[in-house]
Amino acid sequence: MSNDYRLYPLGDSGIVVSFGDEINFGIHKRIQQFTEVLEQSLCKGMIEYVPAFTTVTIYYDPWIMSEKGRRNPYTAMSTYIEELLFRQEEKSEAVARQIEIPVCYGGKYGPDLEKVAAFHSLTPDEVISIHTNGEYLVYMIGFAPGFPYLGGMSEEIATPRKESPRNSIPKGSVGIAGMQTGVYPIETPGGWQLIGRTPLTLFNQKKDSPSLLQAGDRIRFVSISETEYEAQKEVDED
Repeated sequence: MSNDYRLYPLGDSGIVVSFGDEINFGIHKRIQQFTEVLEQSLCKGMIEYVPAFTTVTIYYDPWIMSEKGRRNPYTAMSTYIEELLFRQEEKSEAVARQIEIPVCYGGKYGPDLEKVAAFHSLTPDEVISIHTNGEYLVYMIGFAPGFPYLGGMSEEIATPRKESPRNSIPKGSVGIAGMQTGVYPIETPGGWQLIGRTPLTLFNQKKDSPSLLQAGDRIRFVSISETEYEAQKEVDED
């Protein structure tokens, strides 16, 4: 079993599995494989797990994990996790989903598109071209329900956050912040530069799988017109 991981406690009812200290595809793949094995082998006493860029945090009930006081709960959880890591060694790589996200760029849907273009001495069409030519990897879901943290955006359009965040950003807004791009699944405050909006619903709590996107998905943005946006928005909300 490889030992390129580290375990450490988080309070008295959590444990962190760390696979490294930097964001890269290799660590992301290990986290994907580990959480897949974890999902298939949930143990009694485990409450939930939270994957992030380089870690997976597991929360548990210490009384149940201790077998009513007969074992050290952290030791019991550590042993359980190391068994799962051993199983992960032989697991084949899952095939990533490919998802297209239609986006209506600029205008009332992307009020910061021209600012982003001016920041880089580009035209708005050049920013759109660069944004739609990339393939993006969903590293993790966080910040808000269904919010994807994406890797793969070109440095050519990397733009600082707004100095003063907006109090409310419409759901579906597509933004840029530094080297990251993402989509707001719900209405929320935020400081990203908004360049467009998708008619897709990325989070619906009424569905069995509320989040459209999952860690490990590969996505592409596709430019659509305002007419197409309105038509697809109606279909999506039916």
